[in-house]
Parts: sequence; structure tokens; C-alpha cells
Amino acid sequence: MKLNQLRYLIAVVQNDFNITNAAKKLHTSQPGVSKQIKLLEDELGFPLFEREGRNLIAITDAGREVVERALRILEETQNIRRLSTDAADSDSGSLAVGTTHTQARFVLPATIQQFTKKYAQVDLHLHQGGIDYLAELASRDQVDFVIATGSQQLFPGFVHLPCYDWCRAIIVPKGHPLTRDKQLTLKALARYPIVTYNFSLSGQSSLPALFESENLKLKTALTATDADVIKTYVRLGLGVGIMASMAFDKHSDSDLALLNAEHLFSPHRTWIGFRKGRLLRGFALEFMKLFAPHLTRRRIELAIRTPNQIEIDHLFADVTIPFI
Repeated sequence: MKLNQLRYLIAVVQNDFNITNAAKKLHTSQPGVSKQIKLLEDELGFPLFEREGRNLIAITDAGREVVERALRILEETQNIRRLSTDAADSDSGSLAVGTTHTQARFVLPATIQQFTKKYAQVDLHLHQGGIDYLAELASRDQVDFVIATGSQQLFPGFVHLPCYDWCRAIIVPKGHPLTRDKQLTLKALARYPIVTYNFSLSGQSSLPALFESENLKLKTALTATDADVIKTYVRLGLGVGIMASMAFDKHSDSDLALLNAEHLFSPHRTWIGFRKGRLLRGFALEFMKLFAPHLTRRRIELAIRTPNQIEIDHLFADVTIPFI
């Protein structure tokens, strides 16, 4: 059994059993991938994939177990390489961060400015998109860590570390009838179409559930992944905006009114997550600390050694998580 065979196996699975696409990602030939998969199956003595003719259509139960173990083996192999690289040159390399548009646009700039100034030799790659897109990147191991809010269930096998709490706010054009309400209510909001973030494709969003809990119907005019897009369509009169409060800028958004909604919506927690067992290079740990100062190297390394997420959460029970 060879490491390359395990790499080929994982590539085929991550490319939805399409050997041609896997070969392109591996920069090799399709017959070469097919041959190595067949040699691995012959050595193991059982099929890894279900087939229809020459096409792979699914992974077998035994194949699924092999994939899980192969992922761990390849992760440890990569960890050894990271350890070696970090020892030889701790201030250069590559860092890929997956995050949402709101984080990338409104929260991360200060962190990235500090990081790039300190680590000028590190190639920083920022991948931004909706939560389902980030989960796909994580499943394909295309990012070192993810910065997001909620939906931890979409990132199995990840360590999740708390960064900060935030709340949704309401935005409307100045002079909108809602600006005259002494205190906003969900019933008042339900009278208007809503412009807000995309709901996850993998489960129920908390916003529709909140309206349903009050026997109210959420009328959605538009959903988007980007807070700037939400503000654009609020300006056009498409509806009332519901977005992260930190995405409002009192200077550039001076034509809009920001209405406090902390009494309506529960706070959300933004987290940093990475695959359990991954060895993070020193500059990756520094990025996390710059973003969330309570995430010290000691706390992160302790969380990595902690067996489950419940116990990881307990590690931060005495830490004051900032609210922004």
C-alpha cells in the first residue's frame, strides 16, 4: 500500500467519484488513477466503490472506513511536513482562510492588515462565501481554518473555538415608518418584506423559525450572502433589511437608519474552526490570536488535545467573550 494510492482514493471521493476530475486535480492521467485504485482494491481484497460498468457510483461500507483512516494518515503526513517547514522557516508559507462576506468585509480587515505586516512572506488566501460553500471547502480540505457563525454541524470533525458574539440589527431608509416605533416587535416587522442573508441549504435558519414561533409569516423579498447587497436593495425600497449590526457604517450608510433589535434576536457567536488533529503552523496561531486575543497558543493547543466539543466549550467557560 502506497501513500499515493490513498491520495488517489481521497481525490476520487472528493470529486464525487469522477476519476477524470480527480486526475486533473492530481495532475496525472485518468488511467493512472484507475490503475492505482484497482491495485489498492486487489491488495485489500474487497471493492472500495460500487460500479455501473466502468463508472463509480458510490462508496462501499468497507470503502468508507478505509477513507476515514486514509484521511487521518494523510493528515498526519501533512502535519509532519508542516512541522518540518515551520522548524526550517517559521515566517513564510501559505495560509488559506474560509469565511463569510460579512467577516471578510467588516471584521477581518484590521486583523489581515496586522498579520500581513508581521508576516510579509506568508501568502494569505481568503475564500469567502455562504456557509454551505465554506462547508464544501472544508470537506475538501481546501482551507486551513474557517471563520463563521453557527452551523457547526456542517463541519464534522472540527474543533470550534469561540471568537465573539454579535446580534442582528434592522436597517431601513431614513423616515421609514418603523423608525417611529418606540420598540420594534416581530409583528411590526412581519408587515414588511424582508431583505436578509441567505438561509443555509442544509437545515432550518433561525430567522424563519423565530417568526414561526410567534405564528407570524416571514415575507422574504430577497436573500443574499453579502451585507452590502442587502443594503443596496433596502435603499431601492425592496424591503426591510436584517443583517449583522457590525456591517453598518455610520458614515457610508448615513442615508439608512440602524434600529436596535437585540430584544428580538438572540446573540450569535462567531467561531474559528479547523480539522481536529491538524498541526497549525505558528503564523496560523498568530492570525487567530490577532482576530480573537483570548485565543492564546496555550488555549488553542489545549483545545486540540481535548476529546470533544463539549469539553472544549468548558475550557472557555471562564473567558469573557467580547460582544461587538
